[in-house]
Amino acid sequence: MTPTGNVVEALPWIEDADKVAPKDARVLSRLFLDRLPSLEEGTGEYQYVRNTLIEMNLSLVRFAARRFRNRGSGDMEDVVQVGTIGLIKAIDRFDLTREVEFTSFAIPYITGEIKRFFRDTTWAVHVPRRLQELRVDLAKGKESLTTTLGHSPTLKELAAHLGLTEDEVVEGLVAANGYVAGSIDTPGGDTETGECGPTYTDTMGVDDPALELFEDLNALGPLLRQLDERERTIIEMRFGQELTQAQIGSELNVSQMQISRLLNRILAKLRTGLLDA
Repeated sequence: MTPTGNVVEALPWIEDADKVAPKDARVLSRLFLDRLPSLEEGTGEYQYVRNTLIEMNLSLVRFAARRFRNRGSGDMEDVVQVGTIGLIKAIDRFDLTREVEFTSFAIPYITGEIKRFFRDTTWAVHVPRRLQELRVDLAKGKESLTTTLGHSPTLKELAAHLGLTEDEVVEGLVAANGYVAGSIDTPGGDTETGECGPTYTDTMGVDDPALELFEDLNALGPLLRQLDERERTIIEMRFGQELTQAQIGSELNVSQMQISRLLNRILAKLRTGLLDA
């Protein structure tokens, strides 16, 4: 159903927003994002503009989701749905006056939601889906038998109830231990005598604090070489020489506003390159 009112006069009607080419979506998104704040929530016009923005930018969600395609458990459809929540948050919080590209603004929201999803739902140790499903069956079976028998079921009783062999039940129970990781602060030693040794943390090495920085710089190097000479000069002056935007503008005979826009564009290009790596 085509919305009526001023929104039709101000914006194009897009029948299938999910199929809009990325380049066109960027241009149209600015028009729709500019219009959205002036519309009243709950109206047909507001819903049309907001929903169209979501559908036009689903390619950003799919792009971000591909980075997690080899991440243990988690169906890609679920990952895309979770990423879409991040996209919606970005749309609701975006401000055109910040002079930041919507793509650069939205990607961190999308990836943040996806990472939170994996943090909250992923098994501590990757196990086959068959064993993940078996864990659920075992939990339900134990609960049912405990109620019926009045005591926690034995291995034999649980196997008979589920129509499995005792070996299969044991395999499922062992795999279930991978759902929640034990604390590394758990003390070692003999639990029966109460003699506690050092915690697991005490016996572990530590990450080199410079390692993450090294990885970032290693990934950033090729991207910096792809910049043109002027872009590299601006980056060097801003982050190498630590000059202010006003000082850079004075050196290059351009306004501080132009330097600000150039920096935003360069950083957005580098950020996109890092996310795509």
